[in-house]
Amino acid sequence: MISKSAIVLCFLFPAFAGDLVVHEWGTFTSVAGERGEPVSWASLSAPSDLPCFVYRLSAQCVKCNATSLVRMETPVLYFYSPHPTTVSVHVDLPSGAITEWYPKASGPPRDVTYGRDGRIDWGPVQIVPGAAPDFLSDGSDSHYYPARNTDSVPLRVGNEQEKLLFYRGVADQGVAIEAEFQPDGKLELRNAANTSLPFAVLFEKRAGKTGYRVLRDLDRWAAIDPPPLTANIANLRRELASALTEAGLYPKEAAAMIDTWRDSWFEEGMRVFYILPRNTVDETLPLKVTPAPAATVRVFVGRVEILSPGMKASLASALATGDTATLERCGRFLAAFQPRIRNVVISPAAQAFIDSMRAQNTNRVSPCKEPLSLPTNQ
Repeated sequence: MISKSAIVLCFLFPAFAGDLVVHEWGTFTSVAGERGEPVSWASLSAPSDLPCFVYRLSAQCVKCNATSLVRMETPVLYFYSPHPTTVSVHVDLPSGAITEWYPKASGPPRDVTYGRDGRIDWGPVQIVPGAAPDFLSDGSDSHYYPARNTDSVPLRVGNEQEKLLFYRGVADQGVAIEAEFQPDGKLELRNAANTSLPFAVLFEKRAGKTGYRVLRDLDRWAAIDPPPLTANIANLRRELASALTEAGLYPKEAAAMIDTWRDSWFEEGMRVFYILPRNTVDETLPLKVTPAPAATVRVFVGRVEILSPGMKASLASALATGDTATLERCGRFLAAFQPRIRNVVISPAAQAFIDSMRAQNTNRVSPCKEPLSLPTNQ
């Protein structure tokens, strides 16, 4: 005999939502070692890049202190439906932990100290077409806000309204591209996935000048020269937007993703961007939406940070002389790059700078201060 509660659940979450479409984008960030392999790293960055209302595993910057192979950065889920719909959402991160999220989750993620079997649940998530866009804002210029600039339907989870579901995490998982400099100065890119990679970009910014090379259909490996530093960032943004829409994102979603990372993606340094195969995303980050959508699109960008020979020489000099401006240009990757510098005596000024960066990671996340822009019906 079917219970009344089971009947209620069937009405709340039918097996299939014929007019519901779900889109997701996100980034997996890693650092290449000397032989191109991903290395464990801890980010040197303060916990100030997210709004104060985002939920976290701890009042401290857990993700800053955690050492892992991959940073899972800003996956966001968008929902599209012409009719009001209620869904539940479940995400697994088998190789890591969910560290930040918004709106409030119905099932708290596992503590990061476990290091495995991360997961998060939202539900019921009410999809409300035509709802007024009354979303929280703490008045900061956080990278969080550009992700809202799409045509997705507003959501309500409990008494919190948002344009998307947001989460972040850390994981110890493989990456699809390994990047290693060869003696002849070329950069060897090796495809470690089990399928061809449709799109990749080698990007470099040095002394304010930028360059990039686009690779398509990377099957096994390619050896390429570093790009000439004569490129225009606007052209690269167009190339990235085109690749993201070809992968399935709507144009506004692609623009929102690029705007979210407009500073970080195009900052000083060298890195490879590539679009992950869909099966890789589903294997490393299983997603279940109930009722099942008519269509689900998941587009994730891998980012591999590279220490070029020139950067390595500059970093060695900066550590020895206390050139904090050069150290600062390494940003959050300084702790990942520093072990690559050997036989250098670190100057007191450089050590003091590194210690101050590490101290920021232990700072508590500041609570929200009034006034916040709050939903009108709270």
